[in-house]
Amino acid sequence: MTGEERRRKILADLRSSDRPVPAHTFASRFGVSRQVIVQDIALLRMGGTEILSGKFGYFIYRQEPISRVFKVIHSDEETKEELLLYVDLGGRVEDVFVFHKFYGILRANLHIHSRHDVEAYMQTVSEGTSTFLKNVTAGYHYHTVTADSEAILDRIQEALSKRGFLARLQDYEPVDFWKDKDRKETGGQEAPTS
Repeated sequence: MTGEERRRKILADLRSSDRPVPAHTFASRFGVSRQVIVQDIALLRMGGTEILSGKFGYFIYRQEPISRVFKVIHSDEETKEELLLYVDLGGRVEDVFVFHKFYGILRANLHIHSRHDVEAYMQTVSEGTSTFLKNVTAGYHYHTVTADSEAILDRIQEALSKRGFLARLQDYEPVDFWKDKDRKETGGQEAPTS
């Protein structure tokens, strides 16, 4: 394994860990000295990753993620392409929901954060007898997407628009899905396509 591959794995482990990881844990895993890991961390920091060190090991500073709701429409066959678009651009698909005129908001958590998650989701759906939630509303559905910056969400929105996946909100749809999830009032106001 090259040093670059090792640093990629260290970074992936730090990003996925919910607690600090000691240098000796990485050293043991990769069969190198603790000093090599210290140097790897220094190189990752020089590359712009904000890695902090504490009493119990290394960790990545996590700022509160930024979220945006995207209203989209596409075919069943385009579902994988849509989900890959989010994760490839740095987004995390937290849920899928539909706004049904009679039933209101129907929501399911997804927590899709990687290509692996997309593959697992698609596999699960293909093995079952259920259909996608979007089919309850003729293909129209929403995703809450989180990211580390507004710029990432802007790039996702632009890519969705270019691909023709973005859909406009209608007068009967609630504008703010988070402040009052049970609110039925519409106000008839125009909302952005995100």
